[in-house]
Amino acid sequence: MRVIQILDSLNRGGAEIQVLELCRNASNFGIEAIFVTFGDGELKEDFLRLDIPVVTLRRRMPFDLNLALKLRKVIKLYKAEIIHCYQPVEALHAYVATLGSKVKRVLSFQGFIQDEKNRITAKFLTSRMHANIVVSEGLRKWLKESAGLSADNFYLVYNGADEKRVTSNEKRLRTELNLREELLFGMIANFYRDPRKDQMTVCRSLPKIFFEVPNARCVFIGKVEAGAERKYQACIDFCRDRQIADKVYFLGPRKDIPEILSSLDVFVFSSLHEGLPLAVSEAMLAGLPVVLSDIPPLLEISQNGEYAVVFETQNEEDLANKLIELLKNEQKRKLLGKKAKDFALKNFSINAHLKKLKELYSSLLSS
Repeated sequence: MRVIQILDSLNRGGAEIQVLELCRNASNFGIEAIFVTFGDGELKEDFLRLDIPVVTLRRRMPFDLNLALKLRKVIKLYKAEIIHCYQPVEALHAYVATLGSKVKRVLSFQGFIQDEKNRITAKFLTSRMHANIVVSEGLRKWLKESAGLSADNFYLVYNGADEKRVTSNEKRLRTELNLREELLFGMIANFYRDPRKDQMTVCRSLPKIFFEVPNARCVFIGKVEAGAERKYQACIDFCRDRQIADKVYFLGPRKDIPEILSSLDVFVFSSLHEGLPLAVSEAMLAGLPVVLSDIPPLLEISQNGEYAVVFETQNEEDLANKLIELLKNEQKRKLLGKKAKDFALKNFSINAHLKKLKELYSSLLSS
């Protein structure tokens, strides 16, 4: 089957990494992938290195009719049977480009919809897609109750990461930070202007953690989105004012994620809204014990705390206590990390993702 995968831009984020891994492994599942992007980004070279057709179509305005017409030509050129989008803006162009054709349209929802314009577009599109994908049951519920989307033709397909990509034996970050016997925990997530990730709760938990576990250190990895500068600075100021800045590292965006994961003793992910974060899947596949907020999608990925430690969202005291217990118990860390990896391999690997996706594609083509 020939499937076009579309992204509006190629910035480094969960959806972009997910599509990159999908395209890299699709042929193993009999899927002939063609990739189309409407813009550039830091992952451009990674996509160009794929052994599949890569097409760039420039989007000049929110809805670009000329782009839709060009996309229609690409669909005909590659005889695509399915076109798979990941944002309303991509799906709107795909809808127009496929009008009057037999091409099946798929739209994946990776997380909550940030603005009213995209919510209105999503409402228009969902009934016009042949399938809508949600990456967690928690997201399905949010889209129905908060965004007002019909869930009639929504299908659950968990995101998946490639175990080989996220696994490394190099503890490069520990060398870089000159850490030897210290216990290192950290969070990999961008700083967003809207209420998504919650690095501040982690920061507020740190004074108690460092008092109870003096050899603990914390690292934050992730870029600062335009408009989120105050959030980022507030975290830095908190650590400085509490005189713990020498134990906390803000390292910005990094590409060496496998080496970072290999350097951590515990992975923490504090969040307010999620679809099904790829960063958590990656940490679990790397064999790390993870500590998660108790929001529905993170409870789902941990099976209500069976495969991760969960803490009350925005409760820094609870987070501190959970991290202290884990940092002080090496055996518990090892057992939890192994359980998390085994569970993630079955449910959140790229192979599990593609197997489920192939089943959905096949059902669409046979209907």
